[in-house]
Amino acid sequence: MKAVGLVVEYNPFHNGHRYHLAQAKRLTGADVVVAVMSGDFTQRGEPTILDKWSRTLAALQNGVDLVVELPVADAVQPAHRFAMGALSLLNDLQVADVVFGAEHPDWDFAAMVKAEQDFNQAAFHQFNNTYATQFNQQLEAVTGHALTDPNDILAFAYHQAKAAGDFGFHLQPIQRVDNHYADQQLTGAISSAGAIRQAVKGHQDVTETVPAQTASALAKLTTIPNWEQLYPLLANHLIQTPASLLEQTYQVKEGLENRLKEAAERHRDFTSFLKAVKTKRYTYGRLMRVAFYLTLNLSDQDMANYHPYHRVLGFTAAGQAYLHQVKKELSYPLITKVNQRMKNAELALDYRAGKLYQFFGTPEQDLTRGPIRLV
Repeated sequence: MKAVGLVVEYNPFHNGHRYHLAQAKRLTGADVVVAVMSGDFTQRGEPTILDKWSRTLAALQNGVDLVVELPVADAVQPAHRFAMGALSLLNDLQVADVVFGAEHPDWDFAAMVKAEQDFNQAAFHQFNNTYATQFNQQLEAVTGHALTDPNDILAFAYHQAKAAGDFGFHLQPIQRVDNHYADQQLTGAISSAGAIRQAVKGHQDVTETVPAQTASALAKLTTIPNWEQLYPLLANHLIQTPASLLEQTYQVKEGLENRLKEAAERHRDFTSFLKAVKTKRYTYGRLMRVAFYLTLNLSDQDMANYHPYHRVLGFTAAGQAYLHQVKKELSYPLITKVNQRMKNAELALDYRAGKLYQFFGTPEQDLTRGPIRLV
């Protein structure tokens, strides 16, 4: 069986994702669609609007055959780390192709990767700008293109990861259709995930934009997961914990712990807190991830202890057959159920993230739950 791989968040699963699935199968002639999906928190560190099990079910009912969770240690990361983590799993699962959406699929992303490799990183000394900003300035001067759109940034990161990992699959970008990633207003049957989330928050009808399974799950929501609900946990942690211990948190370095602590003492809502900490050096995306690391109490040691694995969230009959085909050749452990030992060992970070997500009133996310079987 030939498999095509997708890297997804499905936050939530919508009609554009269904189009992506159909195009992936058409372009590659694959028998099986394998999706590596973020769990309950996105790359930016935001809680997903629906839990990972609801999103898995919608994916399986609309064309995905196997859903594997991207562990939180790779899922809540900048684009390069996110891409490497996801593609490492797909490569181990022996997919022949990875298909992804991009705003400019005709760009030569491999050439951009070469330009990045040639970039003199020693020149990164303008501390009033991020490395990404300085690199983009040089990239535009060399290639005429700048990486500003989120899916183009991920496309670049996928090519970067493939080059570094020497992965065996082919990368195939496809054109995003009918909407832009950053759209905040519905644009018809195919609308961006962000616009759909905004519409749900505003109690608008989104049934035209999502499959029935997603519409049903969204209709049952009693609360929309967001950082304002988690902020009391974050603020209390920052206020009560000495700065010397805060700096042991993953990615909290170079005095950021003091800036965060001061902001938590002065601001009682998450939006004001973020604005107080934001600088040119610390983007909103980075700060959202740092907020997640702090609330999860994710340490440098936790990250040092992390090793990849395949956590299976669900499969169809075809997905089950494909797993049977490849499981003896996998380099990473295959996990179908989290037991008491795992929650304190290799699955500890995802278990903790699941417990954090339960603050939104969702049921148990990990312990004893097995894959959804759509067979």
